[in-house]
Amino acid sequence: MFQNFRLSMAWLHTWFGLVLGFVLMVVFFFGALSVFDREIDRWAIPSSRFAPQPMPSFDRILKPAFERMQPDKDAVALLEGRVDGPLPERFDVVRSWGAYTTHRDPVVSVFAGFEVPRAKDPDETVFASHALDPRSGAVLPQGQLRIGSEFFYPLHYSLHLSWKDLGYWIVGFSALMMLAALVSGVVMHRKIFREFFTFRRHKAVQRSALDLHNLTGVIALPFHFFFAFTGIVIFAGIYFPVAHTQLHDLHDLHERVEARETGLPHERSGVAAPMASVDAMVAQAQQRWAAKGMAGEVGFVSVMHVGDANAYVSVYRAGTDRVALTGEGVHFKATTGELLREDPPRTAVDSVNEFLTGLHLQHFRHWLLRWLYVLGGLLGCVCIATGFLFFVEKRKQQHAKAGGQGSRVVDALAVTTVTGMLAATMAMLVANRLLPESLADKGEWERTVFWSAWALATVHAFVRGGAVAQARMNPAWREQCWAVVAGAIAAVIANAVTTGDHLGRTLAAGYWPVAGVDLSLLATAAVAALAARKLARREALADRLPRQEPAVLATAEARHG
Repeated sequence: MFQNFRLSMAWLHTWFGLVLGFVLMVVFFFGALSVFDREIDRWAIPSSRFAPQPMPSFDRILKPAFERMQPDKDAVALLEGRVDGPLPERFDVVRSWGAYTTHRDPVVSVFAGFEVPRAKDPDETVFASHALDPRSGAVLPQGQLRIGSEFFYPLHYSLHLSWKDLGYWIVGFSALMMLAALVSGVVMHRKIFREFFTFRRHKAVQRSALDLHNLTGVIALPFHFFFAFTGIVIFAGIYFPVAHTQLHDLHDLHERVEARETGLPHERSGVAAPMASVDAMVAQAQQRWAAKGMAGEVGFVSVMHVGDANAYVSVYRAGTDRVALTGEGVHFKATTGELLREDPPRTAVDSVNEFLTGLHLQHFRHWLLRWLYVLGGLLGCVCIATGFLFFVEKRKQQHAKAGGQGSRVVDALAVTTVTGMLAATMAMLVANRLLPESLADKGEWERTVFWSAWALATVHAFVRGGAVAQARMNPAWREQCWAVVAGAIAAVIANAVTTGDHLGRTLAAGYWPVAGVDLSLLATAAVAALAARKLARREALADRLPRQEPAVLATAEARHG
């Protein structure tokens, strides 16, 4: 089929990169945004704009909040058909409580899992979750969407396609094929070291796009390979679900054996019992960490079998001082505060897994490394976008002469995935600031704006794509760049008007979460404006020199700056 191995690698790189690049563009871009998801949350929800707090008192703040929690109507509605008889109006048997916080998030995330009466599956659990102000225990306004951690972050790894975990599978397959594309790219480029230093920006679009594609691919090659690999590792339980399928019975037996060995009860006893002071257990856990030279804040607290004699409390360390995602859990009997277990040192395999997971999820305190993560993600976006451009530029003359529409379709999808995705993101942020805080289901409205704006960008890209069929540039690139400029500036202005937290105030106060988002939006507007002007100049030159070869057009463009 191919004359040599290198040509076969070129075919693999081209077509897998093209087909799956549309997915990977979303993964890279929203992965980059997810590095600062908690900061975006604070921008999106003004009531959370206060300094990050340590885990609050369980006895005074968290426990009363847990006792008030009940699943919302949407969570209960999902139980339809999974319960014998009518759905219960109230859930009284609590299986678990949990509270989670980070060093970057002033809000505490709390959840409660409830046993479902008359459920067909005895393990069926319905959850309630809230965001709490740790200073008072007040629940933040319901219906508001934490855009960073509840929308951008899940979009990065699940595409918000929850049916049969379809989004996870699409992203996982794309990551696997990305590894193949990276390897094939290295095989294709025999002069890979030289390409590290080569970028001819005044050449024709096809040449400069290929140079930039190679440059960004080589610079961030270790980053791209590592993150594709660790992403697959993190979700291996979904891709190979043997524990809950083929090995279900063995898995259940293992849990019971583990419960006997660890002293952490697997099931409820059926005997009601009060809970001792969890604050005292937390203090004891911190003393134990300090004794091992690992003093730190609490990141996660959970209570299993709430209200039962078999209840136990688990306290996990935040672990922001190290890369590995390790919690150093300490477990107590909930009714007495007696120490049941302290997690033993990790095995070599567990240590490697925790390091890889922690390096991908970056819960550590290191701002410079966080920005390098953002840079790596954006370099991935540039690499994919220039790959699209090179594909179209290489083929559009040939397709135009043959009357084909292949280049037009690919170009329209590229516009949708690059500028369309950015425009939809800006539209969502503008909607977040303009929609009233008291609006019921405000988050759903914001989601609707995002998907509607993206759909509109898709239609616009295809409608304006007729130029590509004539071997010219699609004006949708330029027009959507201006839409990004308008959206980014509008979001900054809307934030200043609706909250009073303009850049003058946030910079003076050193409140970088909000100032950083505003500055990033303005930087995005500047880059998009430069791109739009560059595209406009190239379109004007192409109209004046409609019959010239690409090399002549590139020379003319260089002369005009």
